[in-house]
Amino acid sequence: MAKSSSLNVRVVEGRALPAKDVSGSSDPYCIVKVDDEVVARTATVWRSLNPFWGEEYTVHLPLDFHHLAFYVLDEDTVGHDDVIGKISLSREAIAADPRGIDSWINLSRVDPDAEVQGEICLAVRMLEDARGCCLHCHVLKARDLAPRDISGTSDPFARVFWGSQSLETSTIKKTRFPHWDEVLELREVPGAPSSLRVELWDWDMVGKNDFLGMVEFPPKVLQQNPPNGWFRLLPFPRAEEDSGGNLGALRLKVRLVEDRVLPSKYYQPLVQLLMESVLGLPEEDDASPLAVLELTSGDCRQDLATKLVKLFLGQGLAGPFLDYLTRREVARTTDPNTLFRSNSLASKSMEQFMKLVGMPYLHEVLKPVVNRVFEEKKYMELDPCKMDLGRTRRISFKGTPSEEHVREASLGLLTGYLGPIVDAIVGSVGRCPPAVRLAFKRLRQRVEERFPQAEHKDVKYLAISGFLFLRFFAPAILTPKLFDLRDQHADPQTSRSLLLLAKAVQSIGNLGQQLGQGKELWMAPLHPFLLQSISRVKDFLDHLVDVAGEEEAGGPARALVPSSVTVREGYLLKRKEEPASLATRFAFKKRYFWLSGEMLSYAKSPECQIRSSTPVSYIRAVERVDEGAFQLPHVMQVVTQDDAGTLHTTYLQCKNVNELNQWLSALRKASAPNPDKLASCHPGAFRSARWTCCLQADRSATGCSRTHFAVTLGDWSDPLDPDAETQMVYRQLLLGRDQLRMKFLEDSSMDSSPEADSGEGSSTTEGACPDALARQREAAARLLEVLADLDQAHEEFQQQEQGKVAPNPLRP
Repeated sequence: MAKSSSLNVRVVEGRALPAKDVSGSSDPYCIVKVDDEVVARTATVWRSLNPFWGEEYTVHLPLDFHHLAFYVLDEDTVGHDDVIGKISLSREAIAADPRGIDSWINLSRVDPDAEVQGEICLAVRMLEDARGCCLHCHVLKARDLAPRDISGTSDPFARVFWGSQSLETSTIKKTRFPHWDEVLELREVPGAPSSLRVELWDWDMVGKNDFLGMVEFPPKVLQQNPPNGWFRLLPFPRAEEDSGGNLGALRLKVRLVEDRVLPSKYYQPLVQLLMESVLGLPEEDDASPLAVLELTSGDCRQDLATKLVKLFLGQGLAGPFLDYLTRREVARTTDPNTLFRSNSLASKSMEQFMKLVGMPYLHEVLKPVVNRVFEEKKYMELDPCKMDLGRTRRISFKGTPSEEHVREASLGLLTGYLGPIVDAIVGSVGRCPPAVRLAFKRLRQRVEERFPQAEHKDVKYLAISGFLFLRFFAPAILTPKLFDLRDQHADPQTSRSLLLLAKAVQSIGNLGQQLGQGKELWMAPLHPFLLQSISRVKDFLDHLVDVAGEEEAGGPARALVPSSVTVREGYLLKRKEEPASLATRFAFKKRYFWLSGEMLSYAKSPECQIRSSTPVSYIRAVERVDEGAFQLPHVMQVVTQDDAGTLHTTYLQCKNVNELNQWLSALRKASAPNPDKLASCHPGAFRSARWTCCLQADRSATGCSRTHFAVTLGDWSDPLDPDAETQMVYRQLLLGRDQLRMKFLEDSSMDSSPEADSGEGSSTTEGACPDALARQREAAARLLEVLADLDQAHEEFQQQEQGKVAPNPLRP
């Protein structure tokens, strides 16, 4: 049994941010921290006081995290970036509502005394002697303290208060991981019992000392259970200051998901029910787990769809699962113009399926043209209300052009980009994943069966293009960063160009049905090109579904991404093993790295055939490295253990914090099954005969900081986890349990009454086939029994954790 914890974070947008640049604007970006660990950085939105980011992250966390913080900064080309403000959310505040937080929150000023982090290790004893009560406070060490000096370190010392007395430890210079091992003795003074307070400070030769954090223990704790161990440092207690909106606000969506995942055997009955339901008759099925989920998914429909798709992918039944949902959706639809236009469970499941299975395909098709748009930065505009003729004049140096000239130039540029996009799409039949083609083949069959009339001949195309073009290609063109096509958001001009291209691709996906309608008549110059593309797209869709074979039903569980497939690659700077008398910057060499589930490899270039490789099974830790270790930012370490048991550390530098987080996450997930992972490591380097982090001279000394293997970022390539996926399905089914019981089991008792015999039965069963009703009631009873068994298993495991009983063996 394991417990899981994850944060779903969406940084939506900001408003009314203060201007930090002389131009009267700002270039804002947002940093996301969990317990002072940077887990994400949004892209910079240039020249905006009301930025839109729309970036979403899933962060897998240890269960004991404390707070989540958002810092908004203004990026500067020269000098340090300006801090605009921050938002801090405690774990308790996030967990207070199961639906999470979804609101505008005002930014607060960043108070240096509140920016504390790290832990301190103490051992306190209360002693009695002839002179009275004496307190011995053994200050051993601290770790992960905030860097207060420009060198990225601090000069920490501890100050202990008990009643009116206070004592200080010595000062340890240039470290965030001090070792004191000093015992401070304080005598009790007459009066009421006093609390013990330990403060940490950074000593400064000039100016006042900087606060690093504190811990406090009341008299009752000192008497009954004297502190002994690691304690998290806290800021001075003070009321939270509200800037009153003067610093602007962020719109955030944050939801904490914590759950207990049982051993696999407890989920088998529910998994069996789910698998059986997709092989039944969906039109007559209202009591299956999937039918219940359709009614109860609500706010978490996208997350649920992702879990379901992964669960059925692992069972080899993704195709039948999607077919089950689409058949139910098609059967309920009377107007073909509304087919799959809502965010139903069927629509979301197909959308998430395309992202999970088709993301490499998307990159192969769109990335070349998207890169061109970013690199060429051409000015394009068709809307007269948005044309900047002065900007065009500055670019062309040929005087002020007319709107007609700008329109003709923009039309040429747009078709110059749209042509390769359409060519890439219609020529990609052979590269589209077979599972996606089979899913679209079934979808087309269901639509043709439901709407066979001649006037609905285009519906079979629209059903597929609605997913492929409107929910996949067009959104990826509009926001390439959200689909990993680019590392950064587009600047305003490029963003406008992408919007025009996305609108055009959307019109092609709609098969031109809405051309010339609505408010965007200024798109008319593009209509001839769009109409010419429609026939090509129809031919493409015909060939796309012309695929033989069927997905194997109930095949063995398989990984979403095979272990031999490269999950991440790119250039990194690698430090030489033992650089002899080389300057730090010259000790790092540029190398191209590949990571799969089996190997971490590198070579001088992507084309180089000579590679050095390390098995992923050798990895024991993957951690950040302090900037002060090499005076370089964005460095990580990969600690491996060879067959002889010897530990080796490889230092790698990334180009920015996002790339660092992505590599950390990918390496941690790839090595997650490894045994004997390290519980601690050194966040510095062993240089000049000592560790730069804790200043210890022993190279083999135990690490001074905890490792963070549990902190990873969720993405489309995450490995399948059927137990966690089934656990979420179970939690969602509980929301519909009462409704299921009322609809079928209570109706059953009513049908057996005299009123039912006289024809005054329940409205839910009126006109239904008795045999079908009997099957539905049997299915409902079976599902309720499975949920009850899981309820009992969770309760027994909870009691076992509390030391009460051991869980009963699984029922047959």
